[in-house]
Amino acid sequence: MLHGLPSGQASSILHPMIVTSHLTKNYHGQPVVDNVSFAVDRGEVVGLLGPNGAGKTTTMRMLAGYLTASGGDASVAGFDVLTQSLEVRRRTGYLPESVPLYPEMRVDEYLRYRGRIKGLHGRRLRSALGAVKEQCGLETMGRELIGHLSRGYRQRVGLADALVHEPELLILDEPTLGLDPDQNQQVRDLIRALAARHTILLCTHILPEVEMTCNRVLILRQGRILAADTPDGLRRKLNQTQYLRIQLKGVRAEIEQGLQSLPGVTGVELTPDGDWWIGRLKATTPDDLRPRCYELATQYGWSLRELAATTPSLEEVYLELTRNADRPRPAHRGA
Repeated sequence: MLHGLPSGQASSILHPMIVTSHLTKNYHGQPVVDNVSFAVDRGEVVGLLGPNGAGKTTTMRMLAGYLTASGGDASVAGFDVLTQSLEVRRRTGYLPESVPLYPEMRVDEYLRYRGRIKGLHGRRLRSALGAVKEQCGLETMGRELIGHLSRGYRQRVGLADALVHEPELLILDEPTLGLDPDQNQQVRDLIRALAARHTILLCTHILPEVEMTCNRVLILRQGRILAADTPDGLRRKLNQTQYLRIQLKGVRAEIEQGLQSLPGVTGVELTPDGDWWIGRLKATTPDDLRPRCYELATQYGWSLRELAATTPSLEEVYLELTRNADRPRPAHRGA
């Protein structure tokens, strides 16, 4: 148990939903999750971001009780993940990246089976099945074979499984991976609706999804937390980086060369729009570049119809924060 934390039901009420302290997982003596500490308050929706191999899925599996940590501590709803794993599982719904469903079972049959495993019986089980089928849009799918369902509906069945025992915490690992745009939107809307009643830890590669659903973001890199903040807080960390949107008409090579010559400009992207060019400038300078852009357009005789500062997207923030994180780290001592 984490030092200084109460145990039992009192801690379940008073404690944040997730607390990790120096959480570590080693494989073959190498850290996959390396000394990670963070907390998630009740009612939060927190996005866990990072490239492949960053340790996101390993962290989720340790919190869900599917993996044992090599070091450190973790608790869910005030219960220690290692020594009180049954209490943790009662309060956690886990949707892994590859949902382990039984294709030969029908939806109702599968959900009843999973509900019984999680300790539900009789009237409580029937009530829970009706509730999760309504939540996940499965009211008319009870007699369908899981193997005949689309990927989007299989994800819904996986979510219903994770929800059937009314957990306080939902851990969702890439819930929209491989879905088409319509299915993606449906699952995203479902997650947003679930956020009203559950604490959610969400792992995804789709950054706009995080921006639309998450209160806070944790960025992992090489097994360590690189940044932890709200999306707006992460943007403020880039206060020396500015992004400009510009629309102008002229010769592309001349426009690129001119804009790249401005002080502090580190990137220029031009997209054609008929006879016009839509430009996206990135610059690392505290000076407002808009007057310089206007002077440049006047000097070269470019037609100018838009020039505006823009807020960086979460994707741009993520790329900026991780750009310098690829440097080799010193060898880790010990397992």
